[in-house]
Amino acid sequence: MAYRKFNSDGSSAEEKALDRFADLMIEKIKSLQKDWEKPWFSENMLKWPKNLSGRKYNGMNAIGLMLLSEQKKYELPVFCTFQRVVGLNYDADKKPLVDKEGNNLPTVTVNKGEKSFPVFITTFTCVNKDSRAKIPYDDYKKLSNEEKQDYNVYPKLNVYNVFNVDQTNIKESRPELYAKLQEQNQLQKAKLENGDVFSFPAVDEMIAKNAWVCPIQPIKQDEAYYSPSRDVIVVPEKNQFIDGESYYGTTFHEMIHSTGHADRLNRLEPGSGFGSDSYAREELVAELGAALTCSSYGIVKNMKGDSAAYLKSWLDHLQKEPDFIKSTLQDVKKATAMVTGRIDRVQEQIDTYQSVVGNEREFPDMYDMDMDGNTVEVAHSELQPFEQVEEENMPFKGRGR
Repeated sequence: MAYRKFNSDGSSAEEKALDRFADLMIEKIKSLQKDWEKPWFSENMLKWPKNLSGRKYNGMNAIGLMLLSEQKKYELPVFCTFQRVVGLNYDADKKPLVDKEGNNLPTVTVNKGEKSFPVFITTFTCVNKDSRAKIPYDDYKKLSNEEKQDYNVYPKLNVYNVFNVDQTNIKESRPELYAKLQEQNQLQKAKLENGDVFSFPAVDEMIAKNAWVCPIQPIKQDEAYYSPSRDVIVVPEKNQFIDGESYYGTTFHEMIHSTGHADRLNRLEPGSGFGSDSYAREELVAELGAALTCSSYGIVKNMKGDSAAYLKSWLDHLQKEPDFIKSTLQDVKKATAMVTGRIDRVQEQIDTYQSVVGNEREFPDMYDMDMDGNTVEVAHSELQPFEQVEEENMPFKGRGR
């Protein structure tokens, strides 16, 4: 039986953590209410949060730590547990670290009065149905689908408390380590510049070669939308937007919507009309998913104008039910992983092809999304003309910005 850790006031560690996440989101949405044209994450906060070993946080943790870094104005997006900080004082044999002269190095510690922030880590216990023997989750993932049928997998959500490195004295006690962290966490922007036009070649190729999970159709008109009934995304042409970043931010928003199709993550509720609670929640998933996707590639994401109409609804839900942020951000995590995973696979194939042909301006004719040597799976059915699309087929729509 799994037991929940409770605090002195009777609340669980998970509930306390969700309250912290909700408070950050409430503060952010309140700031967007005052100025909805400001970005979800400012440019100096696009550096992706990682732990001290360089492993990236994702989903809910990434959003929470990015918002926290923006609020606290941390220089580096690097976080670690108290135990990890203490561990910096010892070698592998748990002996105190010394300098060349044999003197103990300055003690690394968390600065007095600093407060930690919770992150969620899900662990999995894999138990054989017959023998009851347990195996590591990494070993379970290597099993065939048939072999996996012999195991029950029990997920457990754990809460860990982390500190930003700026909440410690690492900068003073381990200046070499801090300098290395600075070097490792420089803002990395994708190759986005193409003359005077802001461009993202991997996404442009994805659109041109039908390499997304559904067709993306840039057309000279004013609205961007995803139609679940036709399973197609329509966006205005890039030159209709104020800049390239706005074009990609809007495109990512609609791509996040398309991940919710019944054949994918099955997130879109049938019949959820414009203005409903489920529609408002889906808009938050798309906005946060697009913001995270943009941040992955060093792009600033501003809020879509029509999404701003839901600010009060999101705020009300967060204030009344903090658990709302948990389920929402879990969906954001899954949708964002689908989008960034596809972009990264396209970019990898572009890099491989260009290294072979020796020309950075040439691109493959087709892309293999499953990395199985077969490029046929990227083809989509013929699109019907834009003029034939009816209003009821455009539930997730908005104006190009």
